Amino acid sequence: MLQQQYSINQLQLFYEKTAERHGHLCPRQVLGVRMGFLAAQLLELELPQKNKRLLMIVETDGCFVSGVEVSTGCAMSRRTLRMIDYGKVAATFIDTETENAVRIVPHPESRENAQKYAPDERSRWHSYLEAYQHMPPELLFVYEYVQLTRSLSRLISHSKYRVKCELCGEEILNQREFVSEGHTFCKACVVDTYYKTI
Repeated sequence: MLQQQYSINQLQLFYEKTAERHGHLCPRQVLGVRMGFLAAQLLELELPQKNKRLLMIVETDGCFVSGVEVSTGCAMSRRTLRMIDYGKVAATFIDTETENAVRIVPHPESRENAQKYAPDERSRWHSYLEAYQHMPPELLFVYEYVQLTRSLSRLISHSKYRVKCELCGEEILNQREFVSEGHTFCKACVVDTYYKTI
């Protein structure tokens, strides 16, 4: 059985911080805060981090990310947060020193469990908001240790590395180029893009 290693008062400070950033507190932000602290416990790291030891990959955007950013200290601006959009409230946390990684998702029955922990709230949304703050981690989350399918050094890359695409002439950072037969291209020119010129 997992022990919650942070007090309710400590967690409350993080709920307030994410609410301030987001404009209000919602259930997914609470999941994000709690998920970050569970990752810290499983990887034996102190959070929120002051360095860049923890790298986090989230699988969706939105309010969940606000909570997990606040609890971990990971951020895109610090190059410690990546998003691979699977549309899932899920995240993988990687200790860049040990390369240990854990993926955490909400428990499939977390909503049903929440109704038992806060049955008297005025709506299901309010039940989730209240219960997620107090439920034991094993009723709130499922986790598994994982191994990355991409090289960690390639994922982190080198922040000062820059090349130019031979087709569009735009600069490519962080070793994200596509190289074919000795030529360098950006992925937008030769692989896939989310936009088209008009």
